Amino acid sequence: MGEISLRRRYDTTAQSEVYEVKLGDEFLMSSLFPVAEIELARLGLARTPGSGLDVIVGGLGLGYTAHAALEDPRIDIVTVVEYSEAVIDWHRRDLIPDTEGLATDPRIRLSHNDFFAAAMSEAGFHPNEPDRRYDAVLLDIDHTPRHVLHSPHAAFYTVEGLRAVSAHLREGGCFAMWSDDPAEDEFMAALAEVFTHVENREIWFDNPYTGGQSSNSIYLATKP
Repeated sequence: MGEISLRRRYDTTAQSEVYEVKLGDEFLMSSLFPVAEIELARLGLARTPGSGLDVIVGGLGLGYTAHAALEDPRIDIVTVVEYSEAVIDWHRRDLIPDTEGLATDPRIRLSHNDFFAAAMSEAGFHPNEPDRRYDAVLLDIDHTPRHVLHSPHAAFYTVEGLRAVSAHLREGGCFAMWSDDPAEDEFMAALAEVFTHVENREIWFDNPYTGGQSSNSIYLATKP
């Protein structure tokens, strides 16, 4: 997919130090805009029933989603599935101040794996435990269901791909996903074929570059 890098710089507009992840020349995420990544965990877990939760986070990045998930007192295990070993290493070295200590939390498991391949396989996210089912899957990897980082990912955003990930969820479990854009009708329809209580929440946050607000969105769905 290209070379992934972590960049630290002082932003004169925001007047703060900023941490950014780039894939080649493409920006993936910034510590200036973590609101929707945090809300991914909060909204997803808010509709997840039970206690002793066993949760999958797809994509580690700067760690905001996994870090926010750990704030839920019902969490037992959060397995973060990350394709890039370099990204895992950033957190093991505590290079990102906002999520410092994430890798050493006893509830965290950092798995160097391809989320999409695991989600669409029968073996799932823990091949030694193929029958293991999860309370929630929180996904933040691609920009949108149509704007993917790697062409093979596109198969996941179909009815077949969503059925595959649903098979790894417990009844009543939540699938939640971050997107850079508002709801896409085609993807909402695919979700509705597999899940119930499907919705998309637009998440607004301050943007120092525009002097106004920008938004991302969160897809939410429940396994029947």
